[in-house]
Amino acid sequence: MADRPAHQDPHGPLRLPAGGAAVHHRNRAAVQRAHRSVQPEPVDGAGLHPDDDGLQLDDRRALTIRLGPGVRGLRPHRPGGRRPGRPLRPRAEQDRQVKPTDTPRSLRPSVPARAVTIAVLVIVLAYMLGPVYWLIVSSTKSNSDLLTTSGWWFSQRNSFSANYTALMSWTQGLFWRWILNSLLYSTLAGVLGTLLSVAAGYGLAKFEFAGRGAVQVAILSGLLMPITLLTIPLYLVLDAVNLTNTIWSVILPCSVSPFGVFLGRVYADSSVPNEIIDSARIDGASEIRIFFTIVLRLLAPAMVTIFLFIFVATWNNFFLPLMTINSAELKPVTLGLYGMSTYFNPQYGALLQGALLGVIPLIVLFLGLQRFWQSGLAAGAVKG
Repeated sequence: MADRPAHQDPHGPLRLPAGGAAVHHRNRAAVQRAHRSVQPEPVDGAGLHPDDDGLQLDDRRALTIRLGPGVRGLRPHRPGGRRPGRPLRPRAEQDRQVKPTDTPRSLRPSVPARAVTIAVLVIVLAYMLGPVYWLIVSSTKSNSDLLTTSGWWFSQRNSFSANYTALMSWTQGLFWRWILNSLLYSTLAGVLGTLLSVAAGYGLAKFEFAGRGAVQVAILSGLLMPITLLTIPLYLVLDAVNLTNTIWSVILPCSVSPFGVFLGRVYADSSVPNEIIDSARIDGASEIRIFFTIVLRLLAPAMVTIFLFIFVATWNNFFLPLMTINSAELKPVTLGLYGMSTYFNPQYGALLQGALLGVIPLIVLFLGLQRFWQSGLAAGAVKG
């Protein structure tokens, strides 16, 4: 040990050599000699390394494992998980082979059943879109062309601009005002009716009070009552409070929806957990805050469905505005077009064009809210 360098003396003071590093070990001199004499074997990212945090095996090395007598029947693991010479398939193909089919073969529909289903769906699609297509074609024809040409194809003379001029002339420029009136009535009635329906449904689903069953029976009986039978009583009530010939004579009656209350109760019962409400009450939230900050977010799909139903019902409502509105500036589009159809020798092409323009907002609304509407229709289908 006489030829040992001074800085490697274990009994001497700690002195670091030039360019050296301290080794936290009680025999740091021996460790330094071993570290300098042994050259590390170059390994890749999959091999063993003293600085690795976890154990990594090199695929090119053989690993010998002694198995007990109970596990000697196991086959050795091959790198890559496949046999030599077997082609490696893409990941997507392996997933398709591993995953079972969604529907068992015994439950799959037969070929004749699928063909009949597709044929029925095509017939229903033609039944639904046929009138819209006929309306588009007829809105470009005059009265003579409607009688002499095919209703399923355009005529040689396009009268779309002439029909629009006749429409604006007969309505005295109030047609677009009628469209805005219908939008105003339907939107306000839809928003107000949706809030009332969801609040009533939430109260019936989550609160216990006397007469709860009787209220639900009364709401369900309201679904069986035609709205036309209630028009005369509604007119008498509105006239008694001086609301006739105002926008509220249409908005307030259309805001009441027994179907909306029923759908709101079913959806609140299945989609609003009682634990969330209890946690909010423990945190000190009031019932109004719970309803507007928690319940309305959970009931969003049902609210869209209720809004669409009330919007369409208000837009198509005819008998109630006929009884309660006398001013031409307050008429909805349905009542305005009715006045045009009763005119002596009307321009039917212009009338059909007005009907086409009056249905476009409904189409746009349904296409924009279709995703929420479909999810809301499934509310209450599955319990639990």
